[in-house]
Amino acid sequence: MNGQQRANITPGIEVDIVLKKDQRSGKTTRGTVKDILTNSSTHPHGIKVRLADGQVGRVKNIID
Repeated sequence: MNGQQRANITPGIEVDIVLKKDQRSGKTTRGTVKDILTNSSTHPHGIKVRLADGQVGRVKNIID
């Protein structure tokens, strides 16, 4: 699943995000969602979240 729909993302799920510093390379970071930071229901670049370890980025993949 991709991370463009806010309804697909809930705190506690495991996701791959792209950090701001990694946007050019597309390198992803895996972690557990702590907070959802995007208010809109969709976002073309992915919903912005904060991981449990404090890192902030946009969701690229949701891990099943």
